[in-house]
Amino acid sequence: MFARVVEIRTKPGKAKELCRTIHEKVLTILQAQTGFVDEIVLVSDTDTDRVVAVSFWKTKEDAERYSREHYPKVSEMIRHQVHAAPKVRRFLVETSTTHKIARGKAA
Repeated sequence: MFARVVEIRTKPGKAKELCRTIHEKVLTILQAQTGFVDEIVLVSDTDTDRVVAVSFWKTKEDAERYSREHYPKVSEMIRHQVHAAPKVRRFLVETSTTHKIARGKAA
């Protein structure tokens, strides 16, 4: 399993609006993608303009395809809510109790 971690600094007071956009628009795009597994959106409790979105993918190739083909549209969709371009990082999922992964392998 593979994860994309997107760190977002919103414009002041726009975090909830961004979360609503992710829930109402971005999730529809994600759910239509081959290999998409799950999305978790976090809002910092100490820095309310900081949002982290973690998407889980069956393979690195699935995540990269989404990044190339659909993420530019998503980035444009949230452009007016963010302070700067989101920072995207990629990770191999080593363990997950929710997704039943142990030592980097799906159960």
